[in-house]
Order: sequence, then C-alpha cells, then structure tokens
Amino acid sequence: MKREYITKELIKKIHKKILHLENVERLKISKKIKEAREQGDLSENSEYDAAKKEQEILEIKILNIKKKLSKYIVINPDKLDHSKVSIFSTVKIKNISLQKEETYTLVPEGENNIKKNKISINTPIALGLIGKSIGDTSNIKLPNGKIIKLHIIDIFYKKK
Repeated sequence: MKREYITKELIKKIHKKILHLENVERLKISKKIKEAREQGDLSENSEYDAAKKEQEILEIKILNIKKKLSKYIVINPDKLDHSKVSIFSTVKIKNISLQKEETYTLVPEGENNIKKNKISINTPIALGLIGKSIGDTSNIKLPNGKIIKLHIIDIFYKKK
C-alpha cells in the first residue's frame, strides 16, 4: 500500500468531514427513507428507491474516506532534517537550461497549490529534489520525456 504524508490540520479536516457525513447527511437520508416508507407500497416507490441508492452512495463514500485515512502518515515538520530537501521544505532552485530561478514548497498530496508555488511531494520535480542539499544539481525527467537540470540554491523551512 502506498503511504502518503499528511499534516495534523488536514487530518482534522478529514475527521470533521466524516463526522458531518455520519451525523448530518446520514440523518437526512434516513428521514427521506422514512418519509418514502410512509407513502405505502415500496415496490413502486421511486422516492424510496432513490433514497436507498443515496444511502448506499453515502456509505461507500464514508468507507472510502476511512480507508484512505489508514494509508496516511502524519508528520511533524519540526522533526525533519532541515539540511536536505524533504516534505515541507521551501526550495529555491535554478533551472539551468532556462537560466530561471524558482521557489517551491513541497507539500503533501492534496495540499498543492501552484498559484502559491506549493507542489505535491509526488511530482517529478519534488521527487527529483528530495534528499538533495544546497549546491546539488538534479536531473529530472518530466512526464513529457524532457529532462531538466535544477540546481539547489537554498533550502528553508517555514514554521507552521
């Protein structure tokens, strides 16, 4: 099973979502089922069938979210080796071929935001930089087959 890194904040959001699905959405669907039952014959009751299908979809959704939780590894950014590129590091790099400097923060899957220069730890660029130190150069193969050379200028960590 592939393990994924996640922050305590995102774990809290996921737990909150599960609680909402279990305690609010489940009740809404149960109410729909109850109301449909009160209409009589269930064999030709499309409202009952729709509510039961909605219930099935909700339960699958809850199960999938809980299953996904089991593969997460909660990490504390303060306990990472700050001398090397790792998750939560902000890396200032120079693209050698373009002679262009860029800065990216490596974040867990699902927390990426390219507008804020936050890239997923699972991207080719992040994977090519992990474990490297200031002054290192990394050859990174992109999905289109192109290889880029990135030189690490600086590594720093922001306190959460």
